[in-house]
Amino acid sequence: MPVGKQTGKASIFFTDPVYIQSAASVVGSKEGSGPLKEYFDMICKDSMFGEKTWESAESTMQKEAATLAIGKAGLTPHDIRMVFAGDLLAQTIASSFGIAEMGIPFYGLYGACSTMGESLSLGAIAVSAGYGAHILCATSSHFATAEKEFRFPLGYGSQRPLSATWTVTGSGACVIGAKPPRSCSLPGSSPLAHTNGYAAITGITTGKVIDFGFHDSLNMGGCMAPAACDTIHRNLEDFSRSPEDYDAIITGDLGMIGQHILLDLLAEKGTDISSVHQDCGLLIYDNQAQDTHSGGSGCGCAASVLTAWLLPRIASGELKRVLFVPTGALLSKVSFNEGVPVSGIAHGIILEHIPRPCKGGKN
Repeated sequence: MPVGKQTGKASIFFTDPVYIQSAASVVGSKEGSGPLKEYFDMICKDSMFGEKTWESAESTMQKEAATLAIGKAGLTPHDIRMVFAGDLLAQTIASSFGIAEMGIPFYGLYGACSTMGESLSLGAIAVSAGYGAHILCATSSHFATAEKEFRFPLGYGSQRPLSATWTVTGSGACVIGAKPPRSCSLPGSSPLAHTNGYAAITGITTGKVIDFGFHDSLNMGGCMAPAACDTIHRNLEDFSRSPEDYDAIITGDLGMIGQHILLDLLAEKGTDISSVHQDCGLLIYDNQAQDTHSGGSGCGCAASVLTAWLLPRIASGELKRVLFVPTGALLSKVSFNEGVPVSGIAHGIILEHIPRPCKGGKN
């Protein structure tokens, strides 16, 4: 049975890796027109996803991603021990009205745009403790539901400042377990496996809520960058590593402004990650051509980039070790209207390439 070992003040090292057995991504048309369009499993041209409301559309999108991930692993919902999922909406209704309909024991999460990191962290802990052979981790966001929830209805026609990011219409889902993915003869199955090996979670660093006193709900990168800095710094300390020990350090959705702030804050601590840092919010869109201002954001930003683009590169061995750091801005329309600052959180997930064992059991 895999076990976890506490490392430093905020991290856990998994003595045995927790394998990502399958991954799936579903996105909208804007995301499907961006630089990563060839990697997504499904691009839906209808932003309503065949539903009558934006919220139902997001539920359908997340359920579709979950169904794809389960099918890719050669499993059925009955095989999934539990699901950790969440979204940006009040009472996480996109998840509770979507994945929860699949009849799987359900934990609803809210970590804002860091939710994929939260779900993978809790899922990996559960797998490590032996509480499930297959656990589903998922999240989603939708441009229209997020604008309606946190800012203005789309019909208001408000102007977006250059600091604003564009909420990704997208969902990502992973099935994780204690054993590597296996080939399956079921139609549509395509486990996250490569001739060279697999992708696995080998450690996590749990984020802290960091409040720098930001009040600008249209500058999410500025709100989240201090939390990303704290988590990355503590991960390097807890695991006695330097930035060069990672092929890439990938944040969730800081965008252009948040990226600059993150690099400056880490420089103040004597750490330079500029040579290995990338941001999902800058990967998913062509900012200039698609007019997304500072970049992409939302739960679906980190989740869809992870499942579509990042995990296959790790499984193939192109990337050996990655620190994946989804970032979230913790606010509600109530707290914001009452003048409460927007704090941030970021969860660190260490993803590593695990080579296939050679014949005879040796790598």
